[in-house]
Amino acid sequence: MNTQSLRLLNTLPPLEALVSFEAVARCGSFTRAARELSITQSAVSKQIKGLEEALRCALFDRHVRGIQLSAAGASFLEELEPLLYKLHRAVLRVQHEHDTQAISIACTQAVAHFWLFPRVVRFNQMYPDIAVNIISSNTINERSCNDSDFGILYGDGDWPSLEGTRLFPEIVYPVCSTELSLPQPETVADLCSLPLIQLDSRAWDCMDWQDWFKHFGLIYDTPRNAITFNQVTLVFNAALEGLGVSLGWDYMARQAIDSGKLRQLGGFAYETGRWDYLVHAKHRPLTEPAQIFHDWLV
Repeated sequence: MNTQSLRLLNTLPPLEALVSFEAVARCGSFTRAARELSITQSAVSKQIKGLEEALRCALFDRHVRGIQLSAAGASFLEELEPLLYKLHRAVLRVQHEHDTQAISIACTQAVAHFWLFPRVVRFNQMYPDIAVNIISSNTINERSCNDSDFGILYGDGDWPSLEGTRLFPEIVYPVCSTELSLPQPETVADLCSLPLIQLDSRAWDCMDWQDWFKHFGLIYDTPRNAITFNQVTLVFNAALEGLGVSLGWDYMARQAIDSGKLRQLGGFAYETGRWDYLVHAKHRPLTEPAQIFHDWLV
């Protein structure tokens, strides 16, 4: 190992700490991140503390109601997330060269957690010899989907290099915890006076409250003191915790509604006409395991 490599190694935080930070930022909770990583909450806390010491700044603001990314943390996550995604993708690509029974699928974090993961579990029970590797990132696009066997991509289905099959439509409506005592709104305008959890989606293509109200012909101004998150999964978890009303995408919210954890507020739903598609590269024939997975999922 040369001097330059040693210098680089000494300045980089441990990979475990970076992975823990990404998990906590995405889950919005040390407990949920620990559960996902299959380690203790104490271990996650130590990883984050060590990372903050190495970076010499606080990555999270701690509140009585939970944690939230600090300005430095949000900026760091924006830089780190695509790098971890590329590293994961590189590892899977090398593995695929030696394992013809493995397939990979890229999708957003919300789709991975709320829609795809339960289905992959069921698929694995039926086809235990086929390994499905999920690559989750909110920065996926047509190009990155070409790097995996499959992608789940949101849009109108028009991608020149990809074949696409519709999976589920985009249907969005207000949801809140069943334990949160709020009046049932009679009109869309009635929602404006409720504690709405905000989604800051400026860095990626996703609907926020202003977009949602605009569909119903209303102009909505975000309150200055509104709770705001920059990830759909964080907004959804905040609603589950009873912090207010969030936008609920049907593919995410349906199970929680059916199980009694969430309730839909009013009968107002915005069906955008756009879908999430299962896509794969047009120029590359599907392997036998990939074809089995495609037919099963569709």
